[in-house]
Amino acid sequence: MTALSFQAGARLWLLVVVAGLGAVYVVQQFRRKHYAVRFTNLALLDRIAPRRPAWRRHVPAIASLMALTVFVTAFAKPSRPEKVPRERATVVMAIDVSLSMEATDVNPTRIAAAKDAAASFVDLLPARLNLGLVSFSGTAQVLVSPTTDHDLVKRSISTLELGPRTAIGEAVFLSLQSINSVPSEPGQSKPPARIVLMSDGETTVGRPNEQAGQAAAEAKVPVYTIAFGTDDGTVAVEGRLVPVPVNRDALRQLAETTGGKAFDATSGKELKQVYADIGSSIGYRTVPREVTAWFVGLGLLFALAAAGGSLIWSSRLP
Repeated sequence: MTALSFQAGARLWLLVVVAGLGAVYVVQQFRRKHYAVRFTNLALLDRIAPRRPAWRRHVPAIASLMALTVFVTAFAKPSRPEKVPRERATVVMAIDVSLSMEATDVNPTRIAAAKDAAASFVDLLPARLNLGLVSFSGTAQVLVSPTTDHDLVKRSISTLELGPRTAIGEAVFLSLQSINSVPSEPGQSKPPARIVLMSDGETTVGRPNEQAGQAAAEAKVPVYTIAFGTDDGTVAVEGRLVPVPVNRDALRQLAETTGGKAFDATSGKELKQVYADIGSSIGYRTVPREVTAWFVGLGLLFALAAAGGSLIWSSRLP
């Protein structure tokens, strides 16, 4: 359930006044009962104050108190958090295409599942968000510079090809360059940026992860890493099976250095869920939306109930 917040929370102190009115009403009812008991001429009492169902005479008062409570709540300007798309943000996907992505520990292969999940991730992002694509094996290359043409990114994902070795650090540096190529709008600060890096291995060539992580941290660009695959993955090399386990610790350290988050995915389904979580956190922002009108409407309903009950059962307005 979405929690409410109040833009003018100090006004809620008026609820103390409403509670006081409720307390006064309760005290009056006890006094009325006490007076009726002291009135010894019961036959005359029945003529001048005929009995009515006890609960009915309390309905207008209760409804009035509820209306006041809701109106005070509305006066405090209640709001609820709401997710809205980011219109100024840049995300670069860096996808590992080293030969270890041929492993079949993920059905049908790591690379096939990765392509499918990455394409789904593109569909989750707001249309106006800039999205880029970097692939890396022994070297890193920009396949798509940050653009709002998300269909172009999806088409490029489908053309990913594998290569030897793994250069995670180079992928981060090239992603930062790609982000810096996005021009800032006149009079506005540079839009926020994120790197989403998926890999199943560890750096074997190029600049180390530590150096790349420090550069991303200085640029204030968090890196979200996804360790994809299982510890039992293998690939065939010259007729023999070579283990290709995931180095989760290295990827987690890279994410922590940059202020990002590290995720694990051991199947294509899990990878899609990870991408969905990332897309929700970086593609959208949470803003307070005032819902005063809802409470005013509810208060009016209680007020109408109070007036209607009073007219029906006592032929007067409260």
